[in-house]
Amino acid sequence: MTFTLPDLDYDHSALEPHFDKQTMKIHHGKHHQGYINKLNEALSKHPDLQTKTLEELLTSLDSLPQDIKAPVTNTAGGHFNHSLFWKVLSPNGEGEPAGELANEITNTFGSFAKFKEEFTQKATSLFGSGWTWLVRDNKKLAIVNTSNQDCPLSNNQAPLLCLDLWEHSYYLKYQNLRPEYIAAFWQLVNWSKVLELYVE
Repeated sequence: MTFTLPDLDYDHSALEPHFDKQTMKIHHGKHHQGYINKLNEALSKHPDLQTKTLEELLTSLDSLPQDIKAPVTNTAGGHFNHSLFWKVLSPNGEGEPAGELANEITNTFGSFAKFKEEFTQKATSLFGSGWTWLVRDNKKLAIVNTSNQDCPLSNNQAPLLCLDLWEHSYYLKYQNLRPEYIAAFWQLVNWSKVLELYVE
């Protein structure tokens, strides 16, 4: 299997003014594509692994050949994480979750407002590059940070919502003002997609 860059469900400019067109073009077309190129290159050395899905690779990292374990951790994670990130963003975002997910967020965090506050605090406190996630962990919701391109799948957690906190995702528009980027993210969350992932 040769991995390819997924198309966006919206134009590069569709998330403005929150996420700018230039950042989206570079982030999607250069950074994400770069992870895919390096993943395909790493797997080219091991044809037996080329039939595996991203999920299969990321849930069996310990069984990978030592010479490609680190590259696949980084690049398969980068590909999966970004692919999900694009899906949980929408020009028609914001709002709040509905249905089963809304109930579970309230049961776990006390209210949607408290969930949003905790997620924001977790994202703001992340040191260096990485991601903040809403995951299902043993059938319970949790907010977790991962470093670099590590993926919750590798920790037996099901990703539902993610926020890219690498500087390449926000620096052109927000420079060092990460909290402003995090605030903008909430204007774009595609809660319908997050609910779909939760139900799955």
